[in-house]
Amino acid sequence: MSNTILPTTVVGSWPRTRKVLRGLRDVRAERITEEQFEEIADRAIIECVQSQVVAGIDIVSDGEQRRDNFISFVADKIDNVKMLSVADLLEYVEDKASFEEILGTLDVPAYSLTNPAAVGKISRKKPIAADEYQFLKEQTNKQMKVAIPGPYLLTRAMWVDGLSKEAYPTKEDLAVDIVAVLREEIEDLIAAGVDFIQIDEPVLTELVFTQKNANRTFMCGALTGKADAEEELNFATELMNKLTYEMRGRGSKIGIHVCRGNWSTQEETLLRGPYYPLMPFLAKMSVDQYVLEYATPRAGELHALSELAKLKDVELGLGIVNPRTPEIETVEEIVARVKEAAKFFPIEKMYLNPDCGFGTFAQRPMNTPEIATQKLINMRKAAEQLRSELVEAGEV
Repeated sequence: MSNTILPTTVVGSWPRTRKVLRGLRDVRAERITEEQFEEIADRAIIECVQSQVVAGIDIVSDGEQRRDNFISFVADKIDNVKMLSVADLLEYVEDKASFEEILGTLDVPAYSLTNPAAVGKISRKKPIAADEYQFLKEQTNKQMKVAIPGPYLLTRAMWVDGLSKEAYPTKEDLAVDIVAVLREEIEDLIAAGVDFIQIDEPVLTELVFTQKNANRTFMCGALTGKADAEEELNFATELMNKLTYEMRGRGSKIGIHVCRGNWSTQEETLLRGPYYPLMPFLAKMSVDQYVLEYATPRAGELHALSELAKLKDVELGLGIVNPRTPEIETVEEIVARVKEAAKFFPIEKMYLNPDCGFGTFAQRPMNTPEIATQKLINMRKAAEQLRSELVEAGEV
């Protein structure tokens, strides 16, 4: 990785074009071949990368253009995984009335809610992201980031009682094979030379910030889960450490991304609360970087970062622009926010990024490519200003 102070990067997804959306629908319906869809996605990725290059971003992604969303895409990559719609999942939920109430609080259209479920013994059918990286590598000399779903996210989503129990009596049994699948993937990514592997664990916030059925979560499988928060967070920590065991220090930076949902532009429908309840668990996870969102008041006090500052050899991916809003943060606003965060975490160990992706669900992008690009441009300009100030002050 470069020695640039305050490197700029993205969290992953980018708004899909109409051609990509049509291609995703058509390839599922077998109206076009996989090869034809890949050609459509290839062109979209080239455009996405170019937008990031124009914005001056240091570490780029492929915008997850080949994926329908941040988790469901694995159904095509792992053996014995079935896609469930909301209607399908309702069949396997004991408390159907409560489940329907939860769905009513989510500002998400039914077609955006799909869920991968384990229906037999799972194994990696094809690469989850390593093949995507190979194409990205051909498009740019920039450093590159690849995002993959985390082990707790997949375990929580994929274990559905009525479908999974024969192969996996408990979700803990399923987690063993999920960790094995993800370790296999990370091994391939490291061997391929990926600069940054981002492990997405967004559902951790649902465990501590949920208020009854309101703002329950943003992934179908987790909607069925009922468990003690501390027990689940310990479980998530254990899974992360099993996944990253002996993976760090081999050339690829490994980070964990934790957000509060990115399914709506309506802030009141999203999870809110400071990171304090998660900090003791995050601190025990063996990762190189914590990618956290702080561009929204829903994230709570920046002071929580002081808990991470106590750790050795870890970095912060500071969410500094909001992917869900049309308002473009000014350079001055971004600079001020970074300086505020620097009171609690060393600025020389910070990366700057948006809170989350700009297109979490393919059918429901959070923003337009034009606004996303301008937000990234201002983020890059802010980083440049801060670097200059630090050099002038003799602090770097």
